[in-house]
Amino acid sequence: MPSAQLTSFDQMRSAILHAWDLKGVHHGFMSRLGGASAGPWASFNLSESVGDDPTAVRINWEKWRAAYPAMRVARLKQVHGNTIREIGTGYDGERWSADGMVTASRGIALGIFTADCVPILMVDETRGVAGALHAGWRGTLADIAEAGVRAMVALGGRPHAIRAAMGPAIGSCCFEVDADLAERFARSISHARAHTRAGNPGKAYLDLRAIVRGQLERAGLAPVAITSVGRCTRCAADRYFSRRAAGGATTGLQMSFIGFEA
Repeated sequence: MPSAQLTSFDQMRSAILHAWDLKGVHHGFMSRLGGASAGPWASFNLSESVGDDPTAVRINWEKWRAAYPAMRVARLKQVHGNTIREIGTGYDGERWSADGMVTASRGIALGIFTADCVPILMVDETRGVAGALHAGWRGTLADIAEAGVRAMVALGGRPHAIRAAMGPAIGSCCFEVDADLAERFARSISHARAHTRAGNPGKAYLDLRAIVRGQLERAGLAPVAITSVGRCTRCAADRYFSRRAAGGATTGLQMSFIGFEA
């Protein structure tokens, strides 16, 4: 079917990126396409906290739930730290202040929201343990990747059996930061300097996904089990929400999710 003839529901479904084809595992990195929101939230914004029209957000959620009718979504108040919460079968919808979740329960999708930060989905499908992390630069400095792996291990996951996928995020082409922050990364994370290059005077570019990859490897994941999918969010701001592309102005958020079907 030509793209011009796609319904918004079809557009939403077809734009979701998948890292694996695992039986019984629902996961995906969503785009901003195929929704009902307008203006800076156009069009598939699922966040109620960024000023979008509540009716449009409700319609967007109805579309997502129509695509995954057996899944309940767990969400957080993301605070750019490294706290991880376990989500069990008794989850009542509370949104804790944290930046990662793990679960060994079926029928729950762990939902992480981003607009340039790195979304990380992880799974040990044999042990039935999944995790979802939000890694901005603060969370990366705090090594949320290692904290997430440790939380999965506490539920029975095994580092050597965990797969991890990083979704669309700001790339090294566009993530220019103050040189002082880049030096802080280099002092705190041994491999970060290898993923830093000079920028404009007083600035430097960081490859955040490459830095997170190194942290996942140090946490025990096999290099071949770590992948990245999707483009730089700022470069592809027509497809993904990007605060950098919006110049820091209000924008929507895309959701990345993972869970075991009920």
